[in-house]
Amino acid sequence: MTLYAKIQQDWNEHFTGYSALAIIVSTMIGSVAVMMILSQGVGLWQLFQLFLCVSVCMAHNASILTVQKPKVVLDLLIASVVLNSTLVLLNSL
Repeated sequence: MTLYAKIQQDWNEHFTGYSALAIIVSTMIGSVAVMMILSQGVGLWQLFQLFLCVSVCMAHNASILTVQKPKVVLDLLIASVVLNSTLVLLNSL
């Protein structure tokens, strides 16, 4: 069984509790990414990064609020964390 399958199985079993934590985690990492992006200026490249950051966070939060399937929510959480962490690293160099 792969790591993703184990995480998904646990996620499905405790979906309600993990959803609340996922909103907090996604929003916190997204807000740090926004801060790092905007600290670099407000050029076209920064606005594009900002658009990506806000879009993926909104998609994740909306998937929870509209009660999507647990797999969709988990996939969007992973996408949000990976994208926003990448943006934080890129803008901190």
